[in-house]
Amino acid sequence: MNSVRVGQGAFRYLVDENWAKFPATGPSGEAVGVACDSKDRVYVFLRGPKPVLVFERDGTPIGSWGENDFTRPHGIFIGKDDTVYCSDDFGHCIRIFSTDGKLQKTLGTPGKPSDTGATSIDYRTIKRSGPPFNYPCNLAIGPTGDLFVADGYGNARVHRFTPDGRLIKSWGEPGSGPGQFHVVHGIAVDAAGTVYIADRENCRIQLFTSDGNFVGEWTDLARPCQLTIDRAGWIYIAELGFRAGRWPGTGAAQPGQTGGRVSIFDRQGKLHCRFGGGDNPTAPGDFFAPHGIWVDSRGDLYVSEVALAGGARAGIVDGSCHTLQKLVRNSMIG
Repeated sequence: MNSVRVGQGAFRYLVDENWAKFPATGPSGEAVGVACDSKDRVYVFLRGPKPVLVFERDGTPIGSWGENDFTRPHGIFIGKDDTVYCSDDFGHCIRIFSTDGKLQKTLGTPGKPSDTGATSIDYRTIKRSGPPFNYPCNLAIGPTGDLFVADGYGNARVHRFTPDGRLIKSWGEPGSGPGQFHVVHGIAVDAAGTVYIADRENCRIQLFTSDGNFVGEWTDLARPCQLTIDRAGWIYIAELGFRAGRWPGTGAAQPGQTGGRVSIFDRQGKLHCRFGGGDNPTAPGDFFAPHGIWVDSRGDLYVSEVALAGGARAGIVDGSCHTLQKLVRNSMIG
């Protein structure tokens, strides 16, 4: 392992540069999501020929699946029972698998978006909120087993389902006020049932009860994409920043605007650690476009990035730019 170090205080990491590599223009495709099962095996969700690649925690490959199952991979989540939930944004559905890739269930009707008036993944075309789904982004599971879906690019809603997939309720509408969203992109639920929403283009995390009642917001963020919560309740946030994934007509990033980064908050919304920023986005421990994030049982972090379309293809970063990094936690390093 190399000696690149990032983080502060109790959250210090070594970047494992020898872990499985996914360059932006590599043959496996870019890694858009990542999650770990109960044995800390790592499931990398890729936009490539084999959408799900499975690794031991040391990076040894042990399997793959998902060929022909997805229109476009977007997000992945693994429950405590090792059920794998994959968000297919262009397919307008959530597909549910066993760890060996056997399809168990599908939420939504594949290929049929709900009626929100949206004409693309550009959230600015949404005219109204709608039922599930219109380009859904991510899923999380609450403490009672209910499923919560961030729906996403073509909708402005959070949907809550029973564990067997029955819709309980939905909330949200387009806008920037409390309970309104401009790209419901990321989602996590803590042990108390609080729902954390990465409201990406509003540059905030919104907090709700499991019934959809607004609790508060955190605003010290740069276009948060996804978040994950560890066993102790720490919240880890992958922030896209302002140099990647810019919408048509919004212009180029301004000098001094932050790039991709990772931030760690406590449940009260206090920032405890932040690293990255995109000053050298291809360097180990820095980021171009963080999109997915997961923390395993030992506290190690995995961060996936969308570095192809808005980065390598646009000539902003080299095609060798990483789309996945593993950061090994070691709070004792100096």
